[in-house]
Amino acid sequence: MNPVLKTNPGNYFEDFRVGQILDHATPRTITAGDVALYLALTGSRFVLNCAEPFAHSLGFPEAPIDDWLLFHMVFGKTVPDVSLNAVANLGYAAGRFLAPAYVGDTVSATSEVIGLKENSNGETGTVYVRSIGQNQLGETVLDYVRWVMVRKRDKASPAPTTMVPALPDDVPVDALAIPDGLVLETYDTGRAGSPHRWGDYAVGERIDHVDGMTIEEAEHQSATRLYQNNAKVHFNQFEQGQGRFGRRLIYGGHIISLARALSFNGLGNAFKIAGLNGGRHVAPCFAGDTVYAWSEVVAAEPIPGRTDLGALRLRTYALKNQIAAEFPGRIDGGGYHAAVILELDYWALMPR
Repeated sequence: MNPVLKTNPGNYFEDFRVGQILDHATPRTITAGDVALYLALTGSRFVLNCAEPFAHSLGFPEAPIDDWLLFHMVFGKTVPDVSLNAVANLGYAAGRFLAPAYVGDTVSATSEVIGLKENSNGETGTVYVRSIGQNQLGETVLDYVRWVMVRKRDKASPAPTTMVPALPDDVPVDALAIPDGLVLETYDTGRAGSPHRWGDYAVGERIDHVDGMTIEEAEHQSATRLYQNNAKVHFNQFEQGQGRFGRRLIYGGHIISLARALSFNGLGNAFKIAGLNGGRHVAPCFAGDTVYAWSEVVAAEPIPGRTDLGALRLRTYALKNQIAAEFPGRIDGGGYHAAVILELDYWALMPR
């Protein structure tokens, strides 16, 4: 009698097929503890997520959770099925934050495999998935595409037919979801911590967010566990100590959250993330590194049908162990400055 495998070793590249639907386990009810721990890990100061009276003044029933906390909770659910055996998470596209999430909501996630491409070394391949997060009412709160490099179980296994999905360069402004009932007539820039509204930013402007944040070992481990992200590269020092870097990698999403938190200094009125146009984790980051960030205004678009609301398309770079005063980013030839660890392209809503 052959024993039945009762544990989950994770999917390898040859286990995926285009069109496959992955219904991820463990729906998660959001608690006030989740929100408090996220604040402790990032220090984010965006007032919409911090103050109930401010949220009420904008028409929200209560303070919504941080958009990136929602993203990480959905992302974490996908890891056991998509990226448990990943080498690296490569990029994002076509992301939309479709509805706010609140304490008490229960979030679940599903993914569809939309592309596969074996790498030339025959040892890994890239898997493209579209993941959605839904609340307890069945409403989609988040929708995004990511692609990840996954190990093969057997190098000799045949390569699947290559299919690389055509992905948009950006999320159109008219596709951005505006929260129901959003009102900005009494928006208080003093409470928000910045006098600068949408019209004060110019396309091409660069903003040094000035502050730096050093990542401690306990912080990035707590963040990974908060999101229930069980990718081996982030939490298993015994295994990673024998690997390429000799230590655990910091989850790239934690870098996204730190860059967003740092961006408050210069973008304090960018009160909500609405779209994720693209992103790339350029280089690894480890405990002990200090993260800095700067942003470039790529576009400034009014929201159709609104005279009180605009959207900034921002390209934010996170750096390690280097201040952002000289704005290190992409370099000639298509590469990046050695300090860059993240490039993130997104839409943020801002009062006009």
